[in-house]
Amino acid sequence: MTALSFDENGVDVVYEGTEFRLEKALIEEAVGKSYPDVTDHEVLQMVEKNPSLGGEPRRIGDIVR
Repeated sequence: MTALSFDENGVDVVYEGTEFRLEKALIEEAVGKSYPDVTDHEVLQMVEKNPSLGGEPRRIGDIVR
């Protein structure tokens, strides 16, 4: 299971027992959107090859409010 923890400057990720951080600029460059408009599903797809996407995607801007 992958755990994502969002804040205004990036995302802390725990993937298969490994912890790392995806910085805001890296996410924006990879997705081609401003950070608040990126969804949690898009970040999960950056981390996992074929993630199980459940529920509606949520914008990071809505999550970090």
